[in-house]
Amino acid sequence: MLFYLTLFLLFLYFKIARVHYKGEKLTISILLQHFFVAISAVLMILYGVTNVSWYMFLGASLIFFIAAGLMIAAVQVGIFVDGKPFLGLSKIYRFLPILTILIVVLSIVATS
Repeated sequence: MLFYLTLFLLFLYFKIARVHYKGEKLTISILLQHFFVAISAVLMILYGVTNVSWYMFLGASLIFFIAAGLMIAAVQVGIFVDGKPFLGLSKIYRFLPILTILIVVLSIVATS
């Protein structure tokens, strides 16, 4: 179960990172975060290919990819309360370092 949670967080992170790349400039800290998450993604993919049945792995990946895309699209379109955005991309960008640490730790725990 921890494997699937980490897989979903990976897809969510990469969707946020893609939007961040198009809208903001890259810094060294963001590049380091991307590097650590990419290593975690490779680790999770290798674990998924070797220890999980292929149809469960591909099915979960497809569903998580679509769900993460829809979540970020909903934030980009905007949810407004009294003319002010309820949740904006700038608020989501603040959680990237926390999400990076969470993904790295969960990928280590899930694959060990």
